[in-house]
Amino acid sequence: MLFTRSLGTWSALVVAGGILAGCAQVNKAPVEDRGASRPASSTSAPAVDPSTLPGAENAGKPGYYTVKPGDTLIRIGLEHGQSWKDIARWSNLENANLIEVGQVVRVVPPNVSVASAPASSSSGGRAVAPVVVGGSDAGSAPATSTPAPAEPAPAKTPAPAADTSQGFIWPASGAVLAGFDESRNKGLDIAGKAGDPVAAAADGRVVYAGAGLRGYGNLIILKHNDTYLTAYAHNQKLLVKEDQNVKKGQKIAEMGSTDADRVKLHFEVRRQGKPVDPSRYLPAR
Repeated sequence: MLFTRSLGTWSALVVAGGILAGCAQVNKAPVEDRGASRPASSTSAPAVDPSTLPGAENAGKPGYYTVKPGDTLIRIGLEHGQSWKDIARWSNLENANLIEVGQVVRVVPPNVSVASAPASSSSGGRAVAPVVVGGSDAGSAPATSTPAPAEPAPAKTPAPAADTSQGFIWPASGAVLAGFDESRNKGLDIAGKAGDPVAAAADGRVVYAGAGLRGYGNLIILKHNDTYLTAYAHNQKLLVKEDQNVKKGQKIAEMGSTDADRVKLHFEVRRQGKPVDPSRYLPAR
């Protein structure tokens, strides 16, 4: 009897401990992985009619984005050069932490004509230029059996010239550990010691400060204008808050190793949401 009672008490403690552990792991908002792809969820859920989701009437229109599996407003904002709070407001979201796959959100300000804004869809929100086949007389010329002359090998595309017109400065003084690679590293990794200052690359407004994107650790995103954002990841300590205005060179964080294999600063420059090589925008050292 004593053994049975003890076993029952131990089982109750295990169950209670599991409940407490589960509560401790609840996330207030979803997180996003910087380095991994985002496969669609494999859990079997009842099919939802896309036409019943919020914003369905705007699906496929320029200036709007259709939510994909794994998306969060933070990620959508980063990839469209906007504040997640602005997207929530423009889309009339009651709960910014709750978005559904297939839901359509607005990613341009209401005062911007969506007809002229880049198209934004479930394919990733990138504008696609139309393909022009021939001129106005295309298709009217008679067929000919004369073989077309061999095309010369395309000339090697020169590396794009540096653009320092934005006046960006280096956010940290350490050596570059890893350069830009659009498929593997969307910015620069800069060496340093824990606690080293991280500076704003230019004047801007803090549109995100937190740890809501897995792979970035403690992250700050600054919006400098309608074209450029910069991101500062893996910080040990954040020194600014969302919606705060900062000046170029202002200390905004302390370098750290959150969600990283070593102490470093991961620095990104995003042009209209698309990651670009930061070294093209920074002065020569």
